[in-house]
Amino acid sequence: MKSIRRIAFGIPLAGLLVAGISHGAVLFDRVVAVVNKEVITWSELYRAMEFEAESFLKGESEAERKKIFKENEGPFLEGMIDTRLELQAARKLDINASKEEVGEAIDNIKKKYSMTDQELNESLKKEGFSTEEYKRRLAEQIILGKIVSQEVKNKIVISEAEINEYVSKNKDAGYSVRQIFLKKPENTSEEGEVEEKADMVFRRLTAGEDFARLARQYSDDPSGKMGGDLGFVKKDLLGKEFVEVISQMKVGEISRPFWTERGMHIIKLEDKVDTSNLAELRDVARKKLMEKRFNEEYRSWIRGLREKSYVEVRL
Repeated sequence: MKSIRRIAFGIPLAGLLVAGISHGAVLFDRVVAVVNKEVITWSELYRAMEFEAESFLKGESEAERKKIFKENEGPFLEGMIDTRLELQAARKLDINASKEEVGEAIDNIKKKYSMTDQELNESLKKEGFSTEEYKRRLAEQIILGKIVSQEVKNKIVISEAEINEYVSKNKDAGYSVRQIFLKKPENTSEEGEVEEKADMVFRRLTAGEDFARLARQYSDDPSGKMGGDLGFVKKDLLGKEFVEVISQMKVGEISRPFWTERGMHIIKLEDKVDTSNLAELRDVARKKLMEKRFNEEYRSWIRGLREKSYVEVRL
């Protein structure tokens, strides 16, 4: 049976789809955040985290699960607050999702994963969803896509001059790379903890979580703020460990964690560019500039929403 966990238009649902807590009943509840006139409760937060974690925490002990949840509840809650602010902003702008749009999304999911109506319903039931609840969550995803496009993405313009400058600076670079870097501890006895952390991040990546989001959360490198994006890099400027790893990777692949003298690295090979092909180089440059500008403008937009809102965190 195929699972619909984390599937909507082929992308992770960023914690919006929540299932019941399967590891221990919630005996109490409390408010962990207030977002204008809405609240986020402790049980909502942990249901969402467990949903996200299910695929990479299989086989872990209860103590390890609790440890990982505790380490991530703050950043995860911040993401839930941002999502709540976006949905509130969409309501103010009367941005909605029609029944037809939701139906089309479900049809696309069934087609992509070769699922019948019965298989989809059985999978929903297994994941703890009613059909109506799943449709409501899909509608939220559609609304989020609409408002982000309207308020951020559609306002970005990349000029030919910017592309020319980017190409000029990177015309000899052949690899487009992201990384998550964990600094080597001063005490060698702590290296095991770094390896455990890197392994946990790697498992989350292989379970489908977004590389850029985890880079912003965990990377000790300044590039973490930009989702781990190192831009274009030249092969002769890379350390031997990087060259050995990249030479065995295909575009889109993520490496296993590996050590250098600085610490542990996990890299994603975004692209290999034929630098002699100007059209290809310009196309990649446009995408890179668009992504960079989008990340900047999106964060600025979210900051603006927070400044105009009442947000109280009670963790």
